Amino acid sequence: MGSTEHADPVVHDVAVIGAGPAGLSAALNLVRAKRTVLLVDANRPRNAATLRSHGFLTRDGISPLELRKLGRTEVEGYPEATVVQSVVDLVAPDADTNTWRVHGSWRGTELETLARTVVVATGLREEFPSLPMLRAFYGTAVHSCVECDAYDKAGQPLAFICETDDLVDRALLIAAWTDDLIVYTNGVAPLDAPGRARLSAAGVVVDERVVEDLEGDRSGMTGVRLADGHVEPRTGGFVRPVWHADLDWLRASASADAAADTPEPLEGLQRDTQGLLVVDRVGRTSVPGLYAVGDVTPPGPEQLIVAAGHGAVTAAAVHRDLVGGLADLRDAV
Repeated sequence: MGSTEHADPVVHDVAVIGAGPAGLSAALNLVRAKRTVLLVDANRPRNAATLRSHGFLTRDGISPLELRKLGRTEVEGYPEATVVQSVVDLVAPDADTNTWRVHGSWRGTELETLARTVVVATGLREEFPSLPMLRAFYGTAVHSCVECDAYDKAGQPLAFICETDDLVDRALLIAAWTDDLIVYTNGVAPLDAPGRARLSAAGVVVDERVVEDLEGDRSGMTGVRLADGHVEPRTGGFVRPVWHADLDWLRASASADAAADTPEPLEGLQRDTQGLLVVDRVGRTSVPGLYAVGDVTPPGPEQLIVAAGHGAVTAAAVHRDLVGGLADLRDAV
């Protein structure tokens, strides 16, 4: 979609920001409700490094990129859908039109449009422990989603690298698939006596030394190298990223002042302690007309099929709200 400098922006019923399983599912169900939908795809999936996704009924083992491609093609097949590639930099209520103003750009082409409602499905950004070779093995030997990938690592000597305070619960979950698990705190993750006792009872080894890097070659990962030089043979494992919800583009105003270095955040928008968007059971945020689905909502990252299910549930809520009439955004925001 090109610049609309000399034309009035199109008003869509719904703008879905993000084209992962949650956003695609929401968009598909909304166009089938005869809603005009703008689907904005930045083409920056968090699971781009993953070769195979699992647990998605009828699509077990499919490439996540292929799954996204199939979903986007399905949505594009409906005349009610407009699918664009763009990086959104502003979504804000427009008091003059009682809609949401959506702005973005992609390689010099601007996106400028209006929508009666907005569904945020942008997912999360991952921050990994600082290990030079981690990215080389991520998605093949090392994974972050236990439910998705532990089956294929069952019975192997595994490592779990975690620097956060949920180390114990996550380690015990991984231990359900192997009896040879070493947890690496990297000298960072807090671990109290009760936590140590739980891990010990499950046969999980804890190593609190600093991890220098992973070792391996083109055939795969072979071990974990510690800062003291010790190399522990490991064929794979899991890592606990720190997730960030980058939502600075949700702003209070679509005026020129919103482009300032410190734009005013969207008033009344509730986020939890991790920065995720707080929603009700059908994806409504605390701001009328704004919805959120998928990883950007608590509890955070989830299986693809779960995210897709949430997208369908929220689509139904958006449609019902549009039928019933939304609260006036000028009064709500």
